[in-house]
Amino acid sequence: MYRLLFLATLGSGLGTWMATIALTADVDAKTHSTWWVSALFLVTFLPSVVVGLAVGPLIDRLSRKLLIVTSDVVRLGVFAALPFAHRPATMIVLAAVAGIANSFFRPAVLAGVPNLVDEEDLDAGSSLLQGTDWLAAAAGPVAGGALVSVSGAHLVYFINAATFLFSALLLVRIPARLLQSEQGITRGHWRDLGDGLQAFRRTPALRVALFGFGFTMIATGLVNVSEIFLATRAFHSGAFGYGLLWTGTGIGLVAGSILTGILLEGRDVLDTYVLAFVPCTIGLFGAAVAPDVWIAAVAMVLTGFGNGLAFPMTVLIVQRHTSDQVRGRAFTVIISIHNALLGLAMVAAGALAEGAGPRWTYGFAAACTGASALTVLALARGTASSPALAA
Repeated sequence: MYRLLFLATLGSGLGTWMATIALTADVDAKTHSTWWVSALFLVTFLPSVVVGLAVGPLIDRLSRKLLIVTSDVVRLGVFAALPFAHRPATMIVLAAVAGIANSFFRPAVLAGVPNLVDEEDLDAGSSLLQGTDWLAAAAGPVAGGALVSVSGAHLVYFINAATFLFSALLLVRIPARLLQSEQGITRGHWRDLGDGLQAFRRTPALRVALFGFGFTMIATGLVNVSEIFLATRAFHSGAFGYGLLWTGTGIGLVAGSILTGILLEGRDVLDTYVLAFVPCTIGLFGAAVAPDVWIAAVAMVLTGFGNGLAFPMTVLIVQRHTSDQVRGRAFTVIISIHNALLGLAMVAAGALAEGAGPRWTYGFAAACTGASALTVLALARGTASSPALAA
């Protein structure tokens, strides 16, 4: 059954990244406006913050199978409709609907994985599933860009709709009981939401993941915005250099996520977590001081490798230190807070890169990942290595 989830996630992930490139290019071609493109990114990003803060308890109260299959069906409808959307406002609304569906799909999948695999396979299963996301992120944009340049955006929309149909047909074959041992009994929406927040107050390991990876999310936001300026202004390498930096990061992400399960074999994730932030810090600092874009790209492989370790480990900490009744809410809370930090960092990155320059922005990002390592060291000290499930 895990293989069905793996294949479904890989297929829909590739289609989503292809369509992201196509939709961005389509909106830009129709409007020639950075404001419309910014609005597109906002409506695809903002729901991930709102869902956790407003309707996160639904992840535990409703059937996770129903949520993930419904999310696929909704996204299928969105991308089947996009070729017929000629006004940018309509395209933005459809993108927002897809963003809302994404916000339910991801935490429901992550919360269900511990029920789908044996305890001894959880490390490898979670890291491999994350590896499919990074692989899709590395391959999907290239394929999407090539198809858009040859055939236009509409073909990519239909292909993405087909990937969601493929995903839904696979996921519907997974018994609901294998994704959720029991559904949470509501005590009222706001009390249910409070239970998700209380899990982080009661469980030290969850605070390690929340605060430790939070600094790295700030670093990620700074890098995402300033990377184009590092390539064009610091290295004078244009779009080629920008793509080279992105490719370096993608290679590292895939390698890190694949090796996470091997690294954790026989080790507790809390004892190993701090090590993930070391290559992130070294890589970002190396890119900041690199003499040319080629050295910077090698440094970004190291950065991506550290991130490829850190993200699956963050997921594993939440999976291992929550009960099934509250796990969905825990994921929506941590995803919401981390994405909010990411968004704030992206807003600040433009001013920082313009005022201090992209090299200094990368240097500040390195300081943030260094702060992640120090935070994990401080908070994980004395934390029980065995899971303390949050009820």
